[in-house]
Amino acid sequence: MARVDPKAVLEGRIPGRPPIGLIAGLTVSGLCALAALGVDVLSGGGGFWVGLLLAVLPIPPLIALALALDRLEPEPPRALVFAFMWGAGVAVLGALVLNTAGLLYVTVPVFGEADGHFVSATFGAPVIEETLKGAVLFGMLWLRRNEIDGFADGLIYAAMVGLGFAMMENITYYMRAFEDGGAQQLQAVFILRGLVAPLSHPLFTSMTGLGVAYAATHRRGQLLAPLAGLLGAMILHGLWNGAASTGLAGLGVVYLLDFCILVGLIAIVAVERRSTVRRIETYLPLYAATGLVTAADVRMLRSIPARRAARRWARAVGGPPAGRAMVDYQLAATELALLHKRVDRGVADPHWFTARRDALLNLMALARHAFLRVPQAPRAPGGPPWAPRGPSGFLRPDLRKR
Repeated sequence: MARVDPKAVLEGRIPGRPPIGLIAGLTVSGLCALAALGVDVLSGGGGFWVGLLLAVLPIPPLIALALALDRLEPEPPRALVFAFMWGAGVAVLGALVLNTAGLLYVTVPVFGEADGHFVSATFGAPVIEETLKGAVLFGMLWLRRNEIDGFADGLIYAAMVGLGFAMMENITYYMRAFEDGGAQQLQAVFILRGLVAPLSHPLFTSMTGLGVAYAATHRRGQLLAPLAGLLGAMILHGLWNGAASTGLAGLGVVYLLDFCILVGLIAIVAVERRSTVRRIETYLPLYAATGLVTAADVRMLRSIPARRAARRWARAVGGPPAGRAMVDYQLAATELALLHKRVDRGVADPHWFTARRDALLNLMALARHAFLRVPQAPRAPGGPPWAPRGPSGFLRPDLRKR
């Protein structure tokens, strides 16, 4: 059987070619993050380690919460890591330099000390920070637009960028609170930034993610949608920073607004997930003649619990290799349904569509062969309800070599 790189097929890249751009981006982002941390170390003393601990502590559950929004078609881990590191590195270091320069040379000289800080926080910082965070999303739209299949993808990448930025920014806030007011002030700042509003930066940048996702999946709005999303991110960010100077009442109003937006974003993801399920039910049966998709497969693919059960069964009967093959089959089948979404929207080049479709079908054939052609384990008698019974249920000979 021909060797296939499942990750390359699912990510839509050429097998065997190292992702030079991704490696370079991760390297630059990592160096920028180290530089930003170095600034905190030099100015923070012992409070740096307290701030680092408190800033990192909530990140794993927040990342898990964000990734839970896109379980039908999870994004490539390397791309997610790059988005997070861009927010924690390039965006943070760039914002540190530009915000400081703007404060020292523009807002304070023009408006005075007190008003200068307010203008910088309310107007300058949102423009600078959201532009820097959104740059990686604009880059994906330009270079990897086929990786963004819908609003959920745009929100996931925006959340990763925002979480990386928030983590690094919180180190500075916690460090200063510890040094200026001790444990009591640190506790208050942690409650506000770590517990009450831990998703503020991801929420701001999600507006850019929505605009970029719309542009990636529609023929119209290629420029207007991303710019409108970026403007929305700046406005939300500015409202939050401006409300911080008005006391708890102002923060409460803006927090309620952000909470309503968060509920709306979750609703968008839920509606889009149902749309993806309908596309699976509509388009995958068209490939029944290939022997790669049955009605039982479609029932399995449209449900997260059924997918999880299928992976458990595959691991039980064939070990980890069969489990990985089942994952590859599920992801490739979902990508195939989403590929037809691009055709419906008129954003799929015909030649690219054919090549992409054939690559996904080939991966589905090889994966299906791997998890069905395994010895039946006694602990899983009879196989799953979607597994074909008897030689006639396996792949046609011409498909086994694809």
